[in-house]
Amino acid sequence: MASSKKQSRRAKATTSTRRRKPCFFCKEGIEQVDYKDFTTLRRFMSERGKIRSRRTTGACRRHQRQVSVAIKLARELALLPYATR
Repeated sequence: MASSKKQSRRAKATTSTRRRKPCFFCKEGIEQVDYKDFTTLRRFMSERGKIRSRRTTGACRRHQRQVSVAIKLARELALLPYATR
């Protein structure tokens, strides 16, 4: 009986009532993420130059993948920095 109480407490603690952020690109109707739009890509990077996770940005799986590829391409073309000081 005591073990069932512990399980129910854990179940309550792990379930979250938070809503996910809507995907910025889906909301704006953008199909393809453009690597040349570095102002938009900066929203998906930290101050140190790292790519932020889906959990933080709220992007859907498809657009998060496109964002990461676009950021990497923009870094190669020197539109975005690899890291900041």
